[in-house]
Amino acid sequence: MSDYKGIKGFQVQTRTEDPTPYAQALADNPYAGAWASGTSVNLAVRSMASFGSFTAALKAGGIGPPGSERTASEKWNGSSWTEDAFLNSGRQYFVGSGTTTAGLVFGGVKNSPTSALDLTETYDGSSFSEVNELNTARQQLSRAAQGTSTASLAFGGATGPSTNSDTNESWNGTSWTELAEINTARKNSGGAGTSTAALNISGTTAGSTDTVTNNESWNGSAWTEVSEVNTSRAGMGSSGTSTSALIYGGFNPGNTAVTESWDGSSWTEVADLATARQGIGGAGVNGLTALAISGYTTTNVTNTEEWTFSGIDPSTTPAADYADAIIGDFYYNSSTGQFKTVNDGGAPIGSWSSGGDLNTAKYGAAGSGDASNAIVAGGSTSPYVATTEQYDGSSWTEVNDLNQARGFFGGTNSSPYTDSLVFGGASPPAQADTEEWDGTSWTEVADLNTARIYNGGFGANAENALCCGGNNPGATDKVESWNGSSWTEVAEFSTTRSESPVGAGTNTAGLLYGGQYPPGLNVTANTESWNGTSWTETSDLNTARGYMGGGGSQTVALAYGGRNSSTAFANTESWNGSSWSEVNDLGTARHQGTGASTTTNSSALYSGGYTTTILATTEEWTAADFQIKTVTTS
Repeated sequence: MSDYKGIKGFQVQTRTEDPTPYAQALADNPYAGAWASGTSVNLAVRSMASFGSFTAALKAGGIGPPGSERTASEKWNGSSWTEDAFLNSGRQYFVGSGTTTAGLVFGGVKNSPTSALDLTETYDGSSFSEVNELNTARQQLSRAAQGTSTASLAFGGATGPSTNSDTNESWNGTSWTELAEINTARKNSGGAGTSTAALNISGTTAGSTDTVTNNESWNGSAWTEVSEVNTSRAGMGSSGTSTSALIYGGFNPGNTAVTESWDGSSWTEVADLATARQGIGGAGVNGLTALAISGYTTTNVTNTEEWTFSGIDPSTTPAADYADAIIGDFYYNSSTGQFKTVNDGGAPIGSWSSGGDLNTAKYGAAGSGDASNAIVAGGSTSPYVATTEQYDGSSWTEVNDLNQARGFFGGTNSSPYTDSLVFGGASPPAQADTEEWDGTSWTEVADLNTARIYNGGFGANAENALCCGGNNPGATDKVESWNGSSWTEVAEFSTTRSESPVGAGTNTAGLLYGGQYPPGLNVTANTESWNGTSWTETSDLNTARGYMGGGGSQTVALAYGGRNSSTAFANTESWNGSSWSEVNDLGTARHQGTGASTTTNSSALYSGGYTTTILATTEEWTAADFQIKTVTTS
């Protein structure tokens, strides 16, 4: 009998639905945290000690009704609270660290007398024992010193009713030793981490109205100021590590429900607590899960809230395995009646996510690279600056400055960024200067023939670039080509756009789109293609705009952000070589930011810019692992 497969060719598998590209799945099911109601504690208290994890925690002491210090503790097993061992000394405003089988509590105060305490007690899972005292008696120490029973920190606090302390002590399992002080003496701050890697977060330097945004990082020997919190507060709950932490609630001076998440470089506001309160107990070993325990509104409350994340975690990006997609796969979708293929990924399937903030908020800078390695140079903070910052995929580091401070200028879209060029701009006045970046420093090279500001620019590297349009002081549609050593005037583009068009590609195969033209704030959607000799008008952008970000190549490009006369945009559009398509928006609408992109747009960056204020925000574009295409006979 004949083999039908052998006669007719290969078998075609049938599916009822298409595989889901990762980036699209992430957009459909974004990773987000939220608070949910948990089982209430048995005894409502505030300003207690607490420690442990999301599934095994302990709260001890605090102020309970009718305002006296409690000695009782309660243990959490992940679903309910059980009354547990008693402290040897009841107190409030003290701190805990460790686990429910090996814990530590220290410091605090009593209502009468009001002297700060130096008491330290260990917890073995069933009882508390007094051990060696702190060197400096303190109350209102950092709310969560997430160390262990044998290695913990005690920092900040108050030695008296109005005397804040910068003291920092380390516990080795037997005794306390003084170490380097915190930079800002304060009390009632948040904290997270270990005895060798910790955070000291916000708090108050005086009364309830003097909360500070300061955030300090401990490396085991010294404290360093790092990115500040968005909402200053004291008496908050906190938990986590020095690179993944959460703060929630507190007062500033009224009670707040605001929650912020720390990713190791910056704080982001996330979902609020259901109940705004202060004097909260916190527990959790990272910033992904946490407990907010009891606390005070206008009275002590028994509330427990549980923090968890849902959705697809972008830090554990899977292979394209949502439906076992295989690049090159061919199948029949029985639901749609279409034959389809699985192709390599890229735009338009992609999405934006938050990256690390610039050290200096700026707009009108030039950039090069992609979401994993990039530079941003110059720009305006009002005035213009020469600073250069380098991105490693998560944070920015200041490196060598430009030779000439300036802003609103063009540059190459080089990836890697270590072979880049910037040109034109204002310092003021309009500049003709060109500088080359070799990965370490900037070197001045040959000037443009025409000095200009608000010029567009693109190119593959420091040997290949095109400078387009600009203003000096009137509009110019002049175009110049760079060959690695000098600029040559070439054909002008067809549609006048004197200010801030965006380009992609090389000086022999490029694309120019958008921009602004006089008089006033008129913007264009015009797109033109460059073949090394002349310009050809092609399909317009869907949204006319100027001062946007972009990059890519002549056949694959992105356009994002920008503005018209009155509106800042978050729109992102993808170019496929013949037309523009709307894709996922930026998280923050803005203009005059700095874009950087690979030639395939699999990875892009947009940093800084302007809304009603100058921004330091960075967003990262990531394209999907694959995309689905319908097979046609045309």
